[in-house]
Amino acid sequence: MSSRRSSSPESNTEVSGGGGGPAVDERKRKRMLSNRESARRSRARKQQRLEELVAEVARLQAENAQVQTRISAFEGELSKVDGENAVLRARHGELAGRLEALGGVLEVLQMAGAPVDIPEIPDPLLRPWQPPFPLQPIAADAFQF
Repeated sequence: MSSRRSSSPESNTEVSGGGGGPAVDERKRKRMLSNRESARRSRARKQQRLEELVAEVARLQAENAQVQTRISAFEGELSKVDGENAVLRARHGELAGRLEALGGVLEVLQMAGAPVDIPEIPDPLLRPWQPPFPLQPIAADAFQF
């Protein structure tokens, strides 16, 4: 620890080893007590900050574990949806091939002059803006609920 020197006469007498008297000793004692109290407060602040940081680490680790759990759940859901999507894509390819084959058969029949009467098949997926069933008013009593 390095010693500090100041230009005050009291400090010069302390450094030179002179007696200085009771007033100098009292100031030195008060300064030492003040320094000890300051160091104690500093250690307490440091300890409090350390405890806050430890609590924050624990909170962040718990939050991280929750996020990891959610990520795992989303990955499972994604895998399930990917599987369903693959099935739907395969089914789409199969149906597109069948439709193309039927279109070829129809073309051959029309070229041969055969009468081809194709009834329209209602498909609600082709017109999603139209409900698949006629709208009917719902009768409800105002005091029912």
